[in-house]
Amino acid sequence: MQDTSLYRAWAEVDTAAMRHNLSVVRRVLPQHRQMAIIKAEAYGHGITGVAKALDGEDIEFFGVATPAEAQKVSDAGCTTCPFILGPCFPAERERVVQNGWRAALSSIEEAEHFNSLGRLYGKKVNLHISVDTGMGRAGLLPGDVPALADKLASCDHLNIEGVFSHLSAAADDISFTHRQIRSYEQSVAILREKMALPYRHLCSSSGVFNYNAPSTNMVRLGRILYGYSPMPSPHNRELQPTLTLYSRVTLLRTLPDNHGVSYNHTYITTGPTKVATIGIGFGDGYLHYLSNTGARVYLNGSYCPVLGRVTMDQIMVDVSHMDSVQPGDVAEILGPNVPWEELTARAKTIPSNVITSITGRVPRVYKG
Repeated sequence: MQDTSLYRAWAEVDTAAMRHNLSVVRRVLPQHRQMAIIKAEAYGHGITGVAKALDGEDIEFFGVATPAEAQKVSDAGCTTCPFILGPCFPAERERVVQNGWRAALSSIEEAEHFNSLGRLYGKKVNLHISVDTGMGRAGLLPGDVPALADKLASCDHLNIEGVFSHLSAAADDISFTHRQIRSYEQSVAILREKMALPYRHLCSSSGVFNYNAPSTNMVRLGRILYGYSPMPSPHNRELQPTLTLYSRVTLLRTLPDNHGVSYNHTYITTGPTKVATIGIGFGDGYLHYLSNTGARVYLNGSYCPVLGRVTMDQIMVDVSHMDSVQPGDVAEILGPNVPWEELTARAKTIPSNVITSITGRVPRVYKG
């Protein structure tokens, strides 16, 4: 493992835990294939490192958001095919065809363009039809599916490899989710009259353990892969966290009574206060929304409250209750003792926002 002694802040990524979480899903859904979602720097874990760690794990696709992310997977030498989940700009489609990446199909116009590019390069273009069952973000409306199916009969350079949709409220609206599942199943039935559709996927992490779409044979794993399930399930306790964020004490001082801490003095000492400055801030991904919320770090076996506003490069914590703190001591910012759920609640956001905010200047250190 890398030497972290000179790092002010770093994220330790446990790839063994990631593979364990994959195995939990495979045991629960033994008939389903998997797409590992590694977009947004693999939810803050580092797209290249995670792709290398999971390549060879018999995963069907790596789910990415853009051709630029797909290129990172290819540049890493991975054999697992990137799948571009969202629509591609017309100027990006040629790159998709040339590299043999998978892409989502949301319109007849896209089908015609991809087909012309396939003819130009003399190859079949593998696509998955995206159906908008209620997300309102991308895909064909269910009523447009029959017209697309008819059009595809004349697209001789397309291979429609799959069909998918996305649940928009799986954790919050069970009734609507079941309506989405029924809508998806109806679209699949229409399409399967004319094509084989070897890959059929609907559930992402929000639905993997809690919903069943009879026609599906693949699931998309995002947060579950990284140790967090958005919905209650008996299987959640089997998941293992995959990322721990650390930083170091850079300075130790005692501030006098009635002394402001950080910008705008939103915190003022009420007596002599021993304050440790820690080398992480919102420029590293420690959210500014954690300011004055009771956020805390775990330092030398003790919890230490964050004082005042989070700054771009540093936070200040109260260590008055501790006998032994030195510059260079390591603080856990997020991890087993300061879990996603805690930071999520304090920042009033969602877990994915907490970890995808970890920026590129934080080195990722891989173990396992």
